[in-house]
Amino acid sequence: MIQRIEQSVIMNAREIRRIFQISYKIEAELLGAKKFPPLQRPIVQFKESSNDFFGYYAEDKLVAVIEMKAEENSMHIQSLVVDPAHFRKGIANGLIEFVFNYYDISQFTVETGKDNIPARKLYENFGFRFVQTYTAEEQIKKVRYQINALKM
Repeated sequence: MIQRIEQSVIMNAREIRRIFQISYKIEAELLGAKKFPPLQRPIVQFKESSNDFFGYYAEDKLVAVIEMKAEENSMHIQSLVVDPAHFRKGIANGLIEFVFNYYDISQFTVETGKDNIPARKLYENFGFRFVQTYTAEEQIKKVRYQINALKM
């Protein structure tokens, strides 16, 4: 079940951060990143964020989160994290389909680590088009994608 998370509630912010920590630890290892900003993100940044958070719940337990940031002409997938115990169950697909239908906007963007092949395949399978490669401040190579999504 997917539902909106009210991140301003401290207990919810803690749960969001818990999923971020276990999921982004895997991505940091994949990318060989020594300093990985998502792992440094404090609870207060979740609690005070103006972004939208949606959670995927399995048996009333939060197992995945998608964070959406409104940009001028699009919605940006700021983060998409899944508890590693729930990898390859179609949860990330479900969250992406959900946001495509939830937002009345046609353009979506996302960024991920260049060497995060599973994430890149996920976005490419949805039809996201490669836009650019760049090196982030932490010397992590990243790729940016966008899609003009049709309503599903």
